[in-house]
Amino acid sequence: MQELHDAPLAPLTTFRLGGPAARLLTATTDAEVVAAVREADEDGTPLLVVGGGSNLVIGDKGFDGTALRIATKGFALSGTTLELAAGEIWTDAVARTVEAGLAGIECLAGIPGSAGATPIQNVGAYGQEVASTITEVVAYDRYTRETVTIPNAECAFSYRHSRFKAEPDRFVVLRVRFELEDAGGLSAPIKYPETARAMGVEQGDRVPAAAARETVLRLRAGKGMVLDPEDHDTWSAGSFFTNPILDGAQYEAFLARAKDRLGPEVTPPAFPADGGRTKTSAAWLIDRAGFTKGYGSGPARISTKHTLALTNRGGATTEDLLALAREVVAGVHDAFGVTLVNEPVTVGVTL
Repeated sequence: MQELHDAPLAPLTTFRLGGPAARLLTATTDAEVVAAVREADEDGTPLLVVGGGSNLVIGDKGFDGTALRIATKGFALSGTTLELAAGEIWTDAVARTVEAGLAGIECLAGIPGSAGATPIQNVGAYGQEVASTITEVVAYDRYTRETVTIPNAECAFSYRHSRFKAEPDRFVVLRVRFELEDAGGLSAPIKYPETARAMGVEQGDRVPAAAARETVLRLRAGKGMVLDPEDHDTWSAGSFFTNPILDGAQYEAFLARAKDRLGPEVTPPAFPADGGRTKTSAAWLIDRAGFTKGYGSGPARISTKHTLALTNRGGATTEDLLALAREVVAGVHDAFGVTLVNEPVTVGVTL
């Protein structure tokens, strides 16, 4: 297991931000992951688990503890059953399942990060979420000090949330198991309106899985959501804020604020959510509050391609990024009475 001291963490994140770790370990096997976690817990050393770094905002002072980079490998496909090691690159795994003619995660193409992060965030995009295909998550339980297998029903999946996110200091994901679908090379039914429009089909139609994947990659690239070292619009964590989910009273108050600000002819985006609640669009809120594409004058700005991405234009600090994020949160709240919640995990800083 590789060990470095005073090791830069910024290169391990898609933001390319953050100070160094006192100690950085790189684990390439499950046994090494477990050993490193146990050692940190026994010594009382703060532990930061790093996967693909696509969902991390690390403070400029860095991390005074052990950062554990999970670089495990393992792609096992048997029929329609898929098992991924936590360190597998997610978008590569998606490509391989599509090449195998299987459906279920093809619309999650292009999402940066590692497979182990997908159940934590219940990663989703373009009408698919991993919660619909994950069967089990194998994790090290830091409370019981044993490796456990957690079935889907016990993962408490919801919109961009899970048991693993609710208990961030308990589980370290080692492997994720999925059940995909053999639809003769076709995709799962297309659920997302934008994807359907781009492909010239109706929602609910199936298309070749490879075509669905390519369409999603094209749509994501147009929004700066596919990693490209030469494109600063991709120096981000993707969507920085989750889409707000409002109860009945909150939604009515929001509609009244939107009407007062924008006029009665404007109808905010609305989608049904669990519990009779309504989900609206964070990107719409940000844009209509006056934070348009490219907003900002410093080294941290809103993406020129998508208002939901905050970006490092090169030379930014984490404090630059947080200042922009706080400005957006305050502006949206002042305009619409809705409080945006950050999607990336913050380390050593708060929004």
